[in-house]
Amino acid sequence: MGKTLFDKVWDLHSVRELPDGRTQLFIGLHLIHEVTSPQAFQMLREKKLKVLYPQRTFATFDHIVPTENQRARPFADLLAEEMMQALEKNAQEFGVKLFDFASGDQGVVHVIGPELGLTWPGLTVACGDSHTATHGAFGAVAFGVGTTQIRDILATQTVALVRPKVRRIRVTGRLNSGVYAKDVILAIIRKLGVNGGIGYAYEFAGEVIERMTMEERLTVCNMAIEGGARVGYINPDKTTFDFVKDRRYAPKGGDWEKAVAFWESLRSDPDAVFADDVEIAGDAIEPMVTWGITPGQSVGVGEKLPGFEGLSSMERASYEEAYKYMGFTPGQPVQEVPVNVVFIGSCTNGRISDLREAARVVKGRKVAKGVRTFVVPGSQSVARQAEKEGLPKAFRAAGFDWREAGCSMCLAMNPDKLRGREICASSSNRNFIGRQGSPTGRTLLMSPAMAAAAAVTGRVTDVRELMKGGSR
Repeated sequence: MGKTLFDKVWDLHSVRELPDGRTQLFIGLHLIHEVTSPQAFQMLREKKLKVLYPQRTFATFDHIVPTENQRARPFADLLAEEMMQALEKNAQEFGVKLFDFASGDQGVVHVIGPELGLTWPGLTVACGDSHTATHGAFGAVAFGVGTTQIRDILATQTVALVRPKVRRIRVTGRLNSGVYAKDVILAIIRKLGVNGGIGYAYEFAGEVIERMTMEERLTVCNMAIEGGARVGYINPDKTTFDFVKDRRYAPKGGDWEKAVAFWESLRSDPDAVFADDVEIAGDAIEPMVTWGITPGQSVGVGEKLPGFEGLSSMERASYEEAYKYMGFTPGQPVQEVPVNVVFIGSCTNGRISDLREAARVVKGRKVAKGVRTFVVPGSQSVARQAEKEGLPKAFRAAGFDWREAGCSMCLAMNPDKLRGREICASSSNRNFIGRQGSPTGRTLLMSPAMAAAAAVTGRVTDVRELMKGGSR
């Protein structure tokens, strides 16, 4: 009987089975940032422990950093400055590589890992951030962990986890023009629900996934956690290998050929058995927009907001809460919803291809009157590439505010926040109550291109109206 990639990687990294049924799993790559790591390092000090394999841990600044005047220290936010200093001190004391502002490599942790070649197929990857599933796009088993687990990984390079089942999600056919990876994952979450993946790892497959670039695959895997899955991954192929090759931390010389041969062996076997199998037609997906307070509460841009028919009592309660909070009405066309703020960035959609697509939409257009706009590159490297291509100039000409690398308004643990009841068209990953910094602010998740379309029209808009047709 064949095995899935997940099972192969899990088994290769399994140290032992614990009496409580969990697996003690070796972690190949550990990523940390300034928010969830300080307490873990302090725990090491209290127990007089060292970092066991410091060469396997890499750090960066992203969550709490401002996106303006980043090098003006100390930060105005004293807690943010304290976290920054703690990470700087911890990295130096424990011998951990830190990608700070001066390095030229600083950025959102799930952006810089892939672009530096730290993330490979077949690795186990852990980080104190729920969107670590992003790295599964390479055929890695990647997941978020809590602070005590960060401590365990620093001290032992292992963590104890319950082994999930594997569900394959096949997206077949082709996507139509104006439909992006963000729309694909939002459609999947809408179909399976925000709790549908609990206890599962998601294997994303099918012609649509296979045709995606690595950056598109990263977007899909990034939001696996929003569907309840701890892990989301894609089998490695030529697209994967071409992306990794020649990056700073990628295998070099003869080690490269050996690595690729090994990575190819990790693909799920043709006769692999899955706990569940789901199929979604790619050509049936249209640009998606969330309307509620979970990523599963979404509609196609051509649809009206849903009613309460056929809902379970739990679903009905969630819908009632969402409508009350958002101030929307069932049956209302989603394209009637106005926007006050547009945010393009985050670990979901802050890569160069995302910025290119958004810039393509705004070229020759102006931001609608009264709309605040933020474009935040996912890393310093993305920002440099964007400068080479003239993207900041195009955004500024349209009236956008171009910022420095960071998490920014995705979670608003920094100065970039919503004000009051503002409605934000956001390319980020969560639309929870209060997520973007205001306890009454409202978030609509969509692709960067859709967010750009909303910026220039002042409302939710079908980006296809601003683009030429076709399929891809």
